[in-house]
Amino acid sequence: MPSDYVCAHIIVKGLVQGVGFRWFVQKHANHLGLNGWVRNLSNGDVEIEVEGERSLVEELIKLVKVGPRYAQVEDVQITWKPYEAKYKSFEIKGWF
Repeated sequence: MPSDYVCAHIIVKGLVQGVGFRWFVQKHANHLGLNGWVRNLSNGDVEIEVEGERSLVEELIKLVKVGPRYAQVEDVQITWKPYEAKYKSFEIKGWF
């Protein structure tokens, strides 16, 4: 796999549940050709794990920092991980 492929684990804090955030992330991830998942956490945060070409993952992160219209993103925490090609698509997962 090319060395410019990465995995990012992302925690999004703020008003990010009940505003279409997971759908927003899935739509943009699919548009960018990225794989992984997004889910709500019980503490009100949204968790994302995304794999793909680094420049495209960084583009998704820029979008996540803004979020959909009614979201109020306060913080985005990113942990970079090695690319493992674990995912075949991008899905919305249930609650954690």
